[in-house]
Amino acid sequence: MAPEVAMFEAVGGEAFFVELVDRFYQRVATDLLLRPLYPDDLTESKRHLVLFLQQYWGGPGTYSEERGHPRLRGRHMPFVIGEAERDAWLVAMVAALEAVVTARGIAPERGAEMLEYFVNAADFLVNAR
Repeated sequence: MAPEVAMFEAVGGEAFFVELVDRFYQRVATDLLLRPLYPDDLTESKRHLVLFLQQYWGGPGTYSEERGHPRLRGRHMPFVIGEAERDAWLVAMVAALEAVVTARGIAPERGAEMLEYFVNAADFLVNAR
């Protein structure tokens, strides 16, 4: 039986996550609901998301080395995240994910696994009803 390949390797490593995050933030930059939740300069936000996703999916542990435990919910508590924000975030992330998975010819089951994670993460971060 062959060992399972980590998602990080299966999708092509860092380049996949950089492209995913770039596409995601292209949408965030013009989204009237999401844009106010981010700093004026998106450079560090993009970098942090790339590092987090790479680590989560089996890549280098740079995120934790630099920033400590991800504390996903705690880091997002200062922001009001209701269903509208969750939905807008998901629209942007799903569009980015679909575009990169298609462009790079990633196996559909890998894309589906990532999609499931993003839906669950978005639901988990809702802190306002």
